[in-house]
Amino acid sequence: MKAIQLQSPGGLERLKLVDLPAPAAPQTGQIQVRVHASSLNYHDLGVVLGKPGTADGLIPMSDGAGVVTAVGAGVGDFKVGDAVVSCFFPTWQAGRATIADFVTVPGDGIDGFARELVTAPATSFTHSPKGYTHEEAATLTTAGLTAWRALVIDGGIKAGDTVLVLGTGGVSIFALQMARSMGARVIATTSSAAKEQPLLAMGASDVINYHDNPKWGDEVLKRTNGRGVDIVVEVGGPSTLPQSIRACRVGGHIALMGVLTGFAGDIPTVELMRKQQTLQGLIVGSRQDQEDMVRALERFDWKPVIDSQYPLEQIAAAFEHQKAGKHFGKVCLSF
Repeated sequence: MKAIQLQSPGGLERLKLVDLPAPAAPQTGQIQVRVHASSLNYHDLGVVLGKPGTADGLIPMSDGAGVVTAVGAGVGDFKVGDAVVSCFFPTWQAGRATIADFVTVPGDGIDGFARELVTAPATSFTHSPKGYTHEEAATLTTAGLTAWRALVIDGGIKAGDTVLVLGTGGVSIFALQMARSMGARVIATTSSAAKEQPLLAMGASDVINYHDNPKWGDEVLKRTNGRGVDIVVEVGGPSTLPQSIRACRVGGHIALMGVLTGFAGDIPTVELMRKQQTLQGLIVGSRQDQEDMVRALERFDWKPVIDSQYPLEQIAAAFEHQKAGKHFGKVCLSF
């Protein structure tokens, strides 16, 4: 089978297309999946650029979608021909988070989905939403489930809420689509004038250019008559968090999953305390969360936004496109 391996110490030039033996037939509790698509996340980018501790020869990519080609004994959830999508934390089946590392995450602690065939426990997958292409399904593992958890599981979104999303990456676009489907108002930020109209067309009530408005938290307050938003989907991290705290209402919820601006910084803790906000860190979600999300997605009238698709052998070019930050939605591998 064709696969991509990352040679130590990492870097886009260290991504190599190789031929590997096909995996063994599935044993008890396992399924074999012909992978047809993956999607890029900033987590994957960090790995391929040389995250400390990455094993030499690692197969990258945490997201994978495809078709079941064989089923081991004792598997009742899947049959040959089923369309499936991978889980970010294969060992986190349900309940509250108990994992604080990436040891079990495909494409990081274990081999991922930049390959044509995978044999793994059936519990490492869920069904894909009916009517989704493999590329669309592949966007759900990380970005889709992160947005779902931020809004639904942790944020407790309800109709009439106002949600703030930052930028036009995969999580933010998912959050915009989900929030609008649940009857919420969405305010979006961007640095690109060219992206303002597409955001409005997708249902954002307001778009704020954060280059023109560096204190965009104050602008959000202005556009909410001083109240602030109910939920912030915070993908930026330390450099954007102070403005997110400013933009969020008293008693509001900030879902923090971003490190795009770094790993540490100064936080206005007094304002966070004074406004009695909830600041919730999160990393994706459980398999049960993903199954719940899939059922919901089948009832919505929209699909994930895919910016562009690349063949497996052009994985480095796909990451270069992602690094440039000009994408709107998800960048996918199709193979």
